Amino acid sequence: MAEKSFKYVILGGGVAAGYAAREFAKQGVKPGELAIISKEAVAPYERPALSKAYLFPESPARLPGFHVCVGSGGEKLLPEWYKEKGIELILSTEIVKADLAAKTLSTASGETFKFHILIIATGSTVIRLTDFGVQGADAKNIFYLREIDDADTLVEAMKAKKNGKVVIVGGGYIGIELSAVMKMNNLDVSMLCPEDWFMFRLFTRDIAAFYESYYEHKGVKIIKGTVAVGFTADSNGEVKEVKLKDGRVLEADIVVVGVGAKPLTALFKGQVAEEKGGIKTDGFFKTSVPDVYAVGDLSTFPLKMYNELRRVEHVDHARKSAEQAVKAIKASEEGKTIEEYDYLPFFYSREFDLSWQFYGDNVGDTVLFGDNNPASPKPKFGTYWIKNGKIFGAFLEGGSPEENKALAKVARVQPHVESLDLLAKEGLAFATKI
Repeated sequence: MAEKSFKYVILGGGVAAGYAAREFAKQGVKPGELAIISKEAVAPYERPALSKAYLFPESPARLPGFHVCVGSGGEKLLPEWYKEKGIELILSTEIVKADLAAKTLSTASGETFKFHILIIATGSTVIRLTDFGVQGADAKNIFYLREIDDADTLVEAMKAKKNGKVVIVGGGYIGIELSAVMKMNNLDVSMLCPEDWFMFRLFTRDIAAFYESYYEHKGVKIIKGTVAVGFTADSNGEVKEVKLKDGRVLEADIVVVGVGAKPLTALFKGQVAEEKGGIKTDGFFKTSVPDVYAVGDLSTFPLKMYNELRRVEHVDHARKSAEQAVKAIKASEEGKTIEEYDYLPFFYSREFDLSWQFYGDNVGDTVLFGDNNPASPKPKFGTYWIKNGKIFGAFLEGGSPEENKALAKVARVQPHVESLDLLAKEGLAFATKI
């Protein structure tokens, strides 16, 4: 097979790849220098759309509507854009072997790609219940959501099982977003949440109580403190029941599993330093191997604000880390320096008529403020996290763009707090004064 050679190769075709390509174009990449190799069949797109607008019952999002970089208010990069810029999009191509020392990537059919500089942007893959040998987890109509093909098969199942029963396994991001969108499709929705409340890793009990009540009012059944331990199928091999650890059995026409993801690092095992489940990088996303960078979900990088190494799975970090790596590559070629990555952790979600944003770190004592009555016509409330007398994190439901910006500033500046009672009284006003 012929060998192709590029100055720069981005391995992976997700959000990070698209934002890296845009940054390369901004920095003046020459035609033929850059290739993106992706196992998906489409140009990079904004992955969060898959658990939201893609599944809407009316006016659902479809490509080319959500190619990158529309998710951050930028220009949509259609396949033609890459052509115009002389960037080679190598799609439907799975790399099965990476030799970082020899600077080659190979496919199962023997195609090889040489690179001078590599950006690893392979992201994560979903954790599957079959990985744990869960009984019956290979039945039909048990879905995972990571790529556009997954979303398409789920859409078909939703049409086939109109008004049917859906069980969502997992109470994290995928769980809350899919429960909402499935309910909007008039399906009968139960969400299994293994912990004491949903969004357990981020929300406090008080924050979760608001959303749980809101969801229940919308008709979503939330089952907490138990997990799925098995599935039964009908004569067609389609899932019909979910067995719970506490002995209960739920009927199901569709099951969607969202129990987390794991970074796709297997290709690089033993070739590159790893830490905390990801590929270890510096503040420029350089790995331990010269000319190899790692961005997005799979990079474990120095989080400057908190002086610790961390891995962040979120679209905001995928975008920003990709841009940082490309800026660092171009700066080092020109003998210039850039600032180290100084990331403020940011998470957000939209479901039903709700919209929340969180900035910083959810550590320390908490103060709840505002109107968190789920029955309010326009609930608006928030929480501050206080550690060592300083605000470390801030959350707001129903905020305006200006208010969310004020929240981000508070989490970044970490102002000192005199009194928690006073802070609770001041609420959002405290942030808008900073």
